[in-house]
Order: sequence, then structure tokens, then C-alpha cells
Amino acid sequence: MAMKLDQKKTITEELQDLLSSADVVYLTDFTGLSVEAIGDLRRKLRKAGAEYRVVKNTLTLRALEGTDLPDLTEHLQGPTALVLGGQDPVGPAKVVREFAKANDARPVVKIGVVERRAVSVDEVTRLAELPPMDDLLAAIAGGLTAGVGGIAGALNSLIRDIAYMVEEVAKQGEH
Repeated sequence: MAMKLDQKKTITEELQDLLSSADVVYLTDFTGLSVEAIGDLRRKLRKAGAEYRVVKNTLTLRALEGTDLPDLTEHLQGPTALVLGGQDPVGPAKVVREFAKANDARPVVKIGVVERRAVSVDEVTRLAELPPMDDLLAAIAGGLTAGVGGIAGALNSLIRDIAYMVEEVAKQGEH
């Protein structure tokens, strides 16, 4: 059943809004995935703050025209679905990678866009291998706390040394 012109326009405008506001976009080839599997992937991505959209390539190309995203034309060949996410590029990359491991390496990432910059498949894979954002933030906070503790210890040691020197000078002045 052919899509009517007004339906195409509505889908294109909606997709353009999504693409304009997305900080993360991954193009994937979903060949070989069943409708049930795509539904499962959608649910998992939603939990990671992203969504999975299967849209005709021609409509995606039209929607991209009004955005500041890089040219993705060469990657919009064959079956293509979009992972659209918020600020965290790691969560959606992990979901796609884990899902692909469990589903005969499907979907396949074609290219990614993070912070308006095209990223290769290898870079998306590296993102997927990073620890979760909460773990990274905890590690940074731990490092900062350890640094402050080290500074406090050094200052205490310095103050103790100064106090010892003042005491020794005072003893020498008494003699």
C-alpha cells in the first residue's frame, strides 16, 4: 500500500524534529530481524533513553536536509533503521551490541553520529565497550575524593612539620 503525500510529509517532519534534537544517531541494517525481534530491541533501547525507527531511506534523506547532521547519504542504502538517543551515546551502543550478540549479529551498525560528528563503526563499538555512565561518574568522583584526601594529608603533614620546627626554635631560644 503506497503512502500518501501528506503521510510522507508528516513522517518527514516528525523525523526531522527527532534528528534535530537527537545527540546520538546510529544507522543500522536490520536485515534478518523479525518484527518481534525489532519490537524487543525497541523496548530495550527505550530503557536506555533511545528509540528505534524504521523509516524509508528517501524520507530519512529528506528529513536530514533540514538538520546540522553530517551527510549520511552513502549509508542510506538497503534496509536502514535509526537509533535516536539523548546525551548518552554509550547506553544505546551497548544495547545494540548486546542485542546483536544474541541475534546472529543483527542489527549491524552502518555509521554513527555523536554530538553532530560522524563516527565510524569501530568508534561505536568502542563506545559500547565503555562502562556505564554512572560507573564513570563514580570513578571520577572517587578520583576527586582521593585527590582531596591526599591534599588534606599533605597539608596536615606540612602543618605538623611547621609546628615541630616552631617548637624546636622555641626550645633553642630558651637555652
